[in-house]
Amino acid sequence: MTLTDRLTAWGLDKGRLTFGLRTAFAACLALLAAWLIGLEHPQWSAMTVWAASQPLRGQLIEKSLFRALGTMVGVTVGVALVVVAADRLFIVVIGLSLWIGFCAGLGNIQRGFLAYGSMLTGYSAAMVALLDTRHPDHIIALGLDRLATVLVGVVTALLIGLLLTPKHGEQPLAERVRRLTTRVLDDMTRRLGGKPANIAEEQNIILSEMAAIEDTLDPHSAGSLRSRRTVRAIRALLTAQVAALLWLRGAIAITTDSDASAALGDAARKLAMPTRDASQRQQLDQAAIADVERAADLATSPALRAVIRPIETALRDQLGLIASDAERPQTHHLVILHRDWVGAREAFIRAAGSLMAVGALWLVTGLNEGAFLMLGLAIMTSIFSTFDNPARMMPFVFTGQALGAAVALACTWLIWPSAGSGLAMVLLVMPFVFAGALLFAHRRTTAISFDYNMVLLLLLHPAFPLSGSFDASLYAALAVVAGPAVAYFVYRLIFPATEGRRMNTLIAMMVRELENMAGTDNAKSRQVWRARLYHRLLRLVRWAEKTGDKKFLVVNGSLAVLQVGSAVLHIQDLLRRGGIGVGGKRALTAVLRRIRHIGRQPERAGRALMLAAARLKRDGCTETEPIESAALALVGCSDFLHRATA
Repeated sequence: MTLTDRLTAWGLDKGRLTFGLRTAFAACLALLAAWLIGLEHPQWSAMTVWAASQPLRGQLIEKSLFRALGTMVGVTVGVALVVVAADRLFIVVIGLSLWIGFCAGLGNIQRGFLAYGSMLTGYSAAMVALLDTRHPDHIIALGLDRLATVLVGVVTALLIGLLLTPKHGEQPLAERVRRLTTRVLDDMTRRLGGKPANIAEEQNIILSEMAAIEDTLDPHSAGSLRSRRTVRAIRALLTAQVAALLWLRGAIAITTDSDASAALGDAARKLAMPTRDASQRQQLDQAAIADVERAADLATSPALRAVIRPIETALRDQLGLIASDAERPQTHHLVILHRDWVGAREAFIRAAGSLMAVGALWLVTGLNEGAFLMLGLAIMTSIFSTFDNPARMMPFVFTGQALGAAVALACTWLIWPSAGSGLAMVLLVMPFVFAGALLFAHRRTTAISFDYNMVLLLLLHPAFPLSGSFDASLYAALAVVAGPAVAYFVYRLIFPATEGRRMNTLIAMMVRELENMAGTDNAKSRQVWRARLYHRLLRLVRWAEKTGDKKFLVVNGSLAVLQVGSAVLHIQDLLRRGGIGVGGKRALTAVLRRIRHIGRQPERAGRALMLAAARLKRDGCTETEPIESAALALVGCSDFLHRATA
């Protein structure tokens, strides 16, 4: 039996065990280094290692950077708040509540490790302002100690990580994007060649893969400017492919185009051709892009050319065949990402409100443990606010923290009394830190391991000789563990953060965007609207998969929103160009008026679209296809659109 087989039989994952042991070693090294330097809270360095360590180099570098920057800003705010408040504790409570709420809200509209850094800034201020409230005259020293311990932890995590962490490769993602592009081009080839295809079922599959790829892009871009450019190019390509799916779905009667079909088919075959030779792969890619460019030149339909050109440009960029930024047409790389402004507002209110309530209780009771409860709740209501369902995570967090607190109490009052020096106290902590690596590696305890490590180290302050009492340590441990318990009810009662509610919020944002498009004819904004709607479509598909909702209905509804959006832009172009009779103008204006209320009255919007198309045809206008397609797309989508106003 191999080592891997033995570990599997014991319930341990080899990869997680390797990462866990490496992180535990770095945490112990940081703890020892911080103690040797003479920092007051050396255990915070070990906590930083657990927080900053990542399985891939790029993620490690970027998270460490934002950990350091976030701590610097947070420490500065915490020190300034205590200095301004002097001995008026209520000012500390109010100021921290608002600051942490602001940082939680900011983190909800950002992405990746930037969001992490913003939320870390909030509770870093709390760690400075709350952990020594009885000695405000020492606050600057405490802040500098906090900053120094974090920097020691960050540097240690970076050194160990860069030595032992593998680089991540772009090849798997590139191949996945290549296969997706091939599939889209194949569908266009069949449709232009007059071959029947199950468009709805195929689009469900393609959109699922697009959404899954988009979901992985933020971690992939971490730590490298080159990776960021690659991710931006992939997002531009996904946007172009969504436009292609809309073209396939929206055209009522697509005229066959054998020349364009043949060129796109050639491109798809070359992209799909397997090869391990890098030079040959590049040649095939260049030839495929040339075929896509040829298809655009040969296309007989302006609408088809408008779909193919962005694919060609984005594909050229994604495959690394654009030499410089000067050659990159910005109009084809407008990537506007969804920002959850509603979730940000709710996160601010949830965090600030709950912290003020707990802070008021602390002020009334005067219990010293209130500071630990506020600190725990600050972390819970900020970092976890971006999770799909934070309340569902709280039982795991509570279990991990309870275990960490119990072990910390045992170490403090059963193990440390036998220590003869501060160094002995530090060394006696290390076996418990390595136990955290085993928890991380075991399939049944992975979910609680991080919180075990963090609370264990938070409560173990190696100061010789041992002081305090068991009762004081117990009350502090109970206050920390109460954080996730309180946060569970906060997340259940204050703007409940669930997958289904987040999905409905996203639907509402898409519909409101559509209504705003109908009410504002701004040529500069139309690309922004379209790009943002495309990205929200992919996010919505992902939410539908996570919730187990009827994905087919969600996909149909969101695609209908995009088709109506395209119709709105087309109608605005027709009105701007003129040449339409009075009756046609009146009908088009009525359509825009109905679409401004499409969330409440989708059926009326659909009828208005059909009537407008019929009126334009009677007036001799031939540009009615986008309007008719939008009207047909709305059939059966009333329930989806009504969710925006539910």
